[in-house]
Amino acid sequence: MSDSDEALAAGRQRGDLTEQQRRVRLEDRLLTHRVAPADTRILPRADGERCPLSLTQQRLWFLDQLFPGSPAYNEPTALRLEGKLDSASLSRALDEIVARHEALRTVFALAEGEPYQVVQPPRPLDLEPLDLSALEDAAREAALAEALGETAARPFDLSTRWPIRARLIRLGPLDHVLLLVTHHIASDGWSDGVLFRELAVLYDAFSAGRPSPLPLLAVQYGDFAAWQRRQLAGGGLDRQLAYWRRQLAGLPAEVTFPSDRPRPVVPTYQGAREARVFPRALVEGLKALGRSENATLFMALLAGFLALLHRYTGQPDVVVGSPIAGRTRVEIEPLIGFFVGTLPLRGDLSGDPTVREHLRRVREVALTGYGHQDVPFEKLVEELAPERTLNRNPIVQVMFGLRDARATLPALRGLAVERLPVG
Repeated sequence: MSDSDEALAAGRQRGDLTEQQRRVRLEDRLLTHRVAPADTRILPRADGERCPLSLTQQRLWFLDQLFPGSPAYNEPTALRLEGKLDSASLSRALDEIVARHEALRTVFALAEGEPYQVVQPPRPLDLEPLDLSALEDAAREAALAEALGETAARPFDLSTRWPIRARLIRLGPLDHVLLLVTHHIASDGWSDGVLFRELAVLYDAFSAGRPSPLPLLAVQYGDFAAWQRRQLAGGGLDRQLAYWRRQLAGLPAEVTFPSDRPRPVVPTYQGAREARVFPRALVEGLKALGRSENATLFMALLAGFLALLHRYTGQPDVVVGSPIAGRTRVEIEPLIGFFVGTLPLRGDLSGDPTVREHLRRVREVALTGYGHQDVPFEKLVEELAPERTLNRNPIVQVMFGLRDARATLPALRGLAVERLPVG
């Protein structure tokens, strides 16, 4: 479900409707809400018009200037392809995707101290072939891991090179690995789904000798960036900005954990990952608790997470950032680009609330936040002007998200596709 689905579904009255009936009514309401007035629609920009960066892009561009050569925002995806691969059709499909989506062939220039986007003409994408088929099994797997890690960690020069690279590694006649690496300035999680769907459709068509069946895109990422700037300059988001000023007034500077070592002066990006599996009974219990308060599983989990933060920090007032797709306009749903944003959700555990009271507070904060999600997080930072330091993110230092782990992989004709870990 999209962000708007989440908000609407949480706010409905359950009554005697079946799940299918509730879904149909929800979709009807969603479509009604997403028809933009004529004066706020995203339209193609004029030829020759200099294209600004979106606010999310500008933040990453600034970080790239501050920490040049950092691979922190490289987004690698490795797909193992088992079966008879039509490498020519695969290459052609990738070329078509890059040609369709301007964000993937954009570099960033500077004029009078301001960055802007330069969309380059389409050209073939270098697949960087590597043949490891002559190696023994153990040596081949080791060389594969090294190649994936090196390619994924190689920095992008955003001023001269496209924010995408691809590598096709041959392990055997019927065994290949496709590595795609994008810079976050040109892509996000939703974009991965767009890319996978288009790759499947195009590979199927080209390997069967058919032309691309994909329709032309009505707008491009640069059109969205120019529209966003006009909206902000024209006061189109003033009402939503007023909400966030009230909601985040008097915010603590940071979430203070009793850490076992001091925070470094400059971020090292040397983190770690810890995996835990929740028992089914626990998840079902959380869902039931949420339903009893007209809340979603996300809200129930967030309530528990905020309570955990309160326990460790002793702070009753904690802000957690939640990723939000940022695709509230129908025009930008089929685009590859950096739309995802951060929604700051402020937890209030003052007064020793019960679990249900706490969940109701979280539900209200989440629903209201969804209703004011059009303001980019970067604009909130600009408006609220919190104290800035190199080693601490402003407003939000903790993130919480809920994703479907069963991410769809491209269904490529005649191939078994498996995601491989990178790094």
